[in-house]
Amino acid sequence: MAPSKERILELATENKIEYIRLQLIDIMGTPKNIVIPTRRLEEVLHDGIAFDGSSIVGYATIRESDKIAKPIPRTFALLPDTLEKRKTAKINCEIYRSDGERFPGDPKYVLEKMLDKAEKMGFQFNTGPECEFFLFKREDGKPTTIPNDRGGYFDLSPLDLAEDVRGDICATLDQMGFEIYTSHHEVAYGQHEINFHYADALTTADRVVTLKYVAKIIALKYDLHATFMPKPIYGVNGTGMHTHMSLMNNGQNAFHNENGPEGLSETATQYIAGLLKYSKEMAAILNSKVNSYKRLVPGYEAPTYIAWSTENRSALIRIPAARGKATRVELRNPDPAGNPYLQFAVMLAAGLKGIEDKLEAPEAVHKDIYGLNQREREQLKIDTLPSNLGHAISYMKKSEFMLETLGPHIFENLIYLQSREWDDYRTQVTQWEIDKYLWKI
Repeated sequence: MAPSKERILELATENKIEYIRLQLIDIMGTPKNIVIPTRRLEEVLHDGIAFDGSSIVGYATIRESDKIAKPIPRTFALLPDTLEKRKTAKINCEIYRSDGERFPGDPKYVLEKMLDKAEKMGFQFNTGPECEFFLFKREDGKPTTIPNDRGGYFDLSPLDLAEDVRGDICATLDQMGFEIYTSHHEVAYGQHEINFHYADALTTADRVVTLKYVAKIIALKYDLHATFMPKPIYGVNGTGMHTHMSLMNNGQNAFHNENGPEGLSETATQYIAGLLKYSKEMAAILNSKVNSYKRLVPGYEAPTYIAWSTENRSALIRIPAARGKATRVELRNPDPAGNPYLQFAVMLAAGLKGIEDKLEAPEAVHKDIYGLNQREREQLKIDTLPSNLGHAISYMKKSEFMLETLGPHIFENLIYLQSREWDDYRTQVTQWEIDKYLWKI
């Protein structure tokens, strides 16, 4: 149960909190905050706080810059001493226009509207992301791409040199109300994963943002740099955010049917069909950076083929073995560089669209898709995800589905910002090109 405004004030007094971080997020997924002294907390809980939105990416132009951040009581949390020198708490905010209407450029609002749609259809949407990241050494105060260890999947110390780092991250998150599910070393040198228990998508998106913040602060204490960049090192596995999803209906898992194919309900297969149908149009949100597409190549456990399966990790969608209340759909292409509110919103929107339109999922593919040649993939009607950000933008631009899901404000601003990033990237001359061509052309 969310604390009341009165209880928040009591907690701030009891814990001698000096400052409050009012947190918000821009449309690209970068967290922002406004810090206030605790003596202003009661005022801000009641009225919100006005700020200039013109300098926040995708929020507003100078002529329509005034915005109001209103705290969300359920997100109030005390920040542990491992993060702050002074007694500090944080609370997330919803963004409003100066006329009191909800601001359509607030990414949380996009997810909230989609959750409302799911509720009207009788569903609660839960997500459980697998958040991967790298820990790199720092030299002269700057991050490098040198891994902090030479450990591999599930390795222990002394191969895994980050057990204390991950332990401190998990302990800090526990103090903030997270329920940590697992943490371990991942496949690549210096690569790690922390998973927390599934929850409603809005809570989970809040937690993804918090995890990234906490990981970076704790890493600094060990003179390391934590990065959620999708592909920081050539030739090794990239960083993903495989997202497990389920729909609940009156306390029952709407994806489960013990008599259905693969133990799945018709709702589940329609949801899967929606994800598959709109996978190309969603790619610019789920894989939002130029670098995201360096991860999405065959051979590094990252999906490139639009198909679904049970167990098979070469498919875009996997259905883990657990059934009953644990029946879920795992989408494997998202990465943690994007905006989790928008990512969860478009995933849910695609799945609900599949249910609404009674889409039929294609046959599950149980073969190793990476091992098939192009003709064999064509015979199975297996398509591929966009190969780069420019390709992904071209699909999103033409998508009525994405325009409807994101709303015109975020849709148009994202296309502008991502197109600018793509144009900047594709006109660069890289060292690889110099080394490859300069001496022989």
